[in-house]
Amino acid sequence: MMYWRDHLPPHLHAKYGDAEVTVEIESGRVEGSMSRRALALVQEWREANRESLLHNWRLAAARRPLERIKPLE
Repeated sequence: MMYWRDHLPPHLHAKYGDAEVTVEIESGRVEGSMSRRALALVQEWREANRESLLHNWRLAAARRPLERIKPLE
């Protein structure tokens, strides 16, 4: 998830059950906690979609609609 008018650095929010983390798009730095397995999937998805995530971050900053990014298969 990304939110318009969110703070820097570029990051995403991921939820799994009751757990939520914030993950920096470029570095992968995590704030919060969730299961290792869930976090590994989030990191795999982030790495595979880094450019698309940064593009969406710029769109969000410009208050434009975000583009859909495919989930892991």
